[in-house]
Amino acid sequence: MRALVTGGAGFIGSRLVDALVARGDEVVVLDDLSTGRRDYVNPAAQFRPHDVREPFEIGADVVFHLAAQADVGTSMERPSFDAEVNVVGTVNALEAARAAGAHLVFSSTGGAIYGSVEAAAYEDSALLPVSAYGLAKRSAEVYVDGWNRVFDAHHVALRFANVYGPRQSAALEGGVVAIFLERLAAREPTTIFGDGTITRDFVHVDDVVRALLLAAEHDGGVFNVGTGVETTVADLHALCERAVGVHAPPSYAPARAGDALRSVLDTTKASAELGFTATVALAEGIAATAAAT
Repeated sequence: MRALVTGGAGFIGSRLVDALVARGDEVVVLDDLSTGRRDYVNPAAQFRPHDVREPFEIGADVVFHLAAQADVGTSMERPSFDAEVNVVGTVNALEAARAAGAHLVFSSTGGAIYGSVEAAAYEDSALLPVSAYGLAKRSAEVYVDGWNRVFDAHHVALRFANVYGPRQSAALEGGVVAIFLERLAAREPTTIFGDGTITRDFVHVDDVVRALLLAAEHDGGVFNVGTGVETTVADLHALCERAVGVHAPPSYAPARAGDALRSVLDTTKASAELGFTATVALAEGIAATAAAT
């Protein structure tokens, strides 16, 4: 298969590229390196520097569109920029796929698109994002659905829970696992925003890559990709302490604008239609991430 991965020098994208190369696919990486790293790009893949805010052309069978502005804080401070990357960038990816007759797999967000939930969110749950990032991803999904209807395409949107694992950057606020592990290992102070009871569904990057590969073989639809397990940020911090082998209680600060109070995804549909079920337990995944750091 010929695959194009936008954002292929980033955290999730580079891990996907490795998996594609390992199974013998021909891979092109499109990335402007604003948050990605050139040294993360598999040497067997072709690298094309490009900003997805500008149109591009491809020669591929499948497009994995992972390029994104994924920092909630940045989205609240610079919503126009966030929309340019996440909405205009997605339209450009859809048009590139249409011109090439390619299948597209879009990386959306479950953690931000549903907003604060009262129970595990299903794909048909209300979409009530509380951040500009969530709003932009919701808008981008409307384009994906629209292109499917207007142009008889069969693109797939995957709504990721909070992804973590090796190569995640501690420079972005969404990488809370990377932040905690890096600071604990350096014996630096850590901070929890809110009272520690905010919950998230943390899914390992290896599980996410598996879902992306499965989606490439599926004809259309929207799917949650998570574990279905809620973890408080306070409990997450304790797991990170255990993985690093230090006891260092965090400080607390006011919750930030745009942060959902409760987030967890139901993955029944992904299990039934894609054959996807997360397999990496959180404690195991954090320990492996700490060891790889």
